Amino acid sequence: MTKEQKDNLFVLIKSLSKSEKRQFKLYVGRLGVNEDSKFLTLFNILEKLSVYDESVILKKGIVKKQQLSNLKAHLYKQILISLRLNPSHQDVRIQIREQLDFATILYHKGLYKQSLKILEKAKAVAIAHEEKNVAYEIVDLEKVIESQYITRSLSSRADELSIQAKELSQQNVLASKLSNLSLQLYGLFLKTGYVKNDKETKRIVKYFDARMPKYDINELGFREKLWLYKAYLWYSFLTHDFLSCYKYATKWVNLFYENKDMITLNPVFFLRGNHYLLEALFYLRHYDKFKESLERLESITKESWFPVDDNLEGLAFLFIYNNKFNLHFMEGSFEEGLPLVDEVLSKLKDFDDRIDEHHIMVFYYKIASMYFGAGENKKCIFYLDKIISNKSLQMREDLLCFARILNLVAHYESGLDYHLDVLIKSTYKFLIKMEDLYEVQKEFIKFLRGLGDIYPNEVRNEFIKLHKKLKEFEDDPYQSRAFLYLDIISWLESKIQSRPIGLVIRNKFHENLMKHKAH
Repeated sequence: MTKEQKDNLFVLIKSLSKSEKRQFKLYVGRLGVNEDSKFLTLFNILEKLSVYDESVILKKGIVKKQQLSNLKAHLYKQILISLRLNPSHQDVRIQIREQLDFATILYHKGLYKQSLKILEKAKAVAIAHEEKNVAYEIVDLEKVIESQYITRSLSSRADELSIQAKELSQQNVLASKLSNLSLQLYGLFLKTGYVKNDKETKRIVKYFDARMPKYDINELGFREKLWLYKAYLWYSFLTHDFLSCYKYATKWVNLFYENKDMITLNPVFFLRGNHYLLEALFYLRHYDKFKESLERLESITKESWFPVDDNLEGLAFLFIYNNKFNLHFMEGSFEEGLPLVDEVLSKLKDFDDRIDEHHIMVFYYKIASMYFGAGENKKCIFYLDKIISNKSLQMREDLLCFARILNLVAHYESGLDYHLDVLIKSTYKFLIKMEDLYEVQKEFIKFLRGLGDIYPNEVRNEFIKLHKKLKEFEDDPYQSRAFLYLDIISWLESKIQSRPIGLVIRNKFHENLMKHKAH
């Protein structure tokens, strides 16, 4: 990792827009004494640097080495205060918190009536926007004030606040249980990928049932429903139930379309819901709905009312471009998809400090697959090597596994088979360390290990035998997932028919399209 990525202050300064930098300087300059302040000088130095270099700062003589960390911490805090004051960052949550802060100050000054008036308004906004955690905090402060500010209606007011606190507490506990379950399932998914047998399925079902709290769907608000759908979605993904994935991702997305204000308040969840909807449609091969949902998502992110910030731009790029790749994979339009590669690589540089390594590697796998489909095997190998040689990578085992298998296939295809034996051995060693390999992977490795003993004129027959074996797994719920990472069946058919893989997939795509239209 580069130094500038490690220094948080430097990354923060580099993420600021021109208007945010201008506002920070205005904010610092409000008091004349700040004009020559050390932290503003440090800001100006860091703003001009292209790479973080501590020696350059120390040469300027503004501070001694042992004082630098304190000065950096102070500057970091001042930038955050300035950003908080920026109108573009004034969302409803910040406004509610600000009102709660104001009410707390008034309470400490003994101005109870004024404090309660602000709290009442803030609470109404918080409940309307499903911000129930802060609403509970507001009710808590109201109870404290009401116990000191004696009014004639205190008895009815005390009951009212107690009931409200109890209701909010119950809703928050339910939301917390559902969000915990959703996060735990997501963690399991990242660690192990999809279930591979009945034993794993039973374990996940037991895990899910034990943690799913009781609920009445009619009593759930937006927030509780959102966490409920997320939990069911991850459960469905883990257990290969892609129809259920589609069902709950659709409920998730429709929840936002039915509550449009929530899109602007929770844009990250809106984007993620759409991504999972597209993922489910990709697995189900529902091409028309996939294309329509992708176009709808892209058009909404370009609407003037859709929120814009660094995080959202990074996520929108991640989800939209991942699914643009998937669209080409469904169509078999690999050559037409190649211009996406340069676009993605360019954008990955722009979002360098906002997209984690795991997602960058997923992009590399998709780029490699695009080149493989287009018959550019050496470029495919180049991007797979970035995944395989990354020793620090914490990502899904199944993706690492298929990167290695695709690497073998690409080497075979490109004629780079002079060290294929070594590659097969290293891949085999890697795969046997993994628990419960897909049968598809086992059969494929067995086939590749035996390739060296086959005469060239017998290879086609071996392809036919392997094709027949793998076709048996195509409808197996535990094994079919393997074909989504790497369409081995289509590759074998391309070898048997002596046609490019892109053409084989394209023909299948058009046949499926005709079937869907016939139905």
